[in-house]
Amino acid sequence: MKIPRDISGDELAKRLSVLGYKSTRQTGSHIRLTTKKKGGHHLTIPAHKNLKIGTLNSILLSVANHFEISKNKLAEKIFN
Repeated sequence: MKIPRDISGDELAKRLSVLGYKSTRQTGSHIRLTTKKKGGHHLTIPAHKNLKIGTLNSILLSVANHFEISKNKLAEKIFN
């Protein structure tokens, strides 16, 4: 699956809620997300209008590694 290139940090945070991520705090233009599934995991996402593709890729890889799934399966789960 192709990853969207025009997704904002706020939109990504909403989509990651499917996996149990919740916003725990926001400092300036960064959102801190936490999930308690599979032992707990923390992410920091920039709340920018459009995330750079490298930043988005890094976030998705971190989430995929935590849940022990491929990045493609993760993309299908949160972008469909």
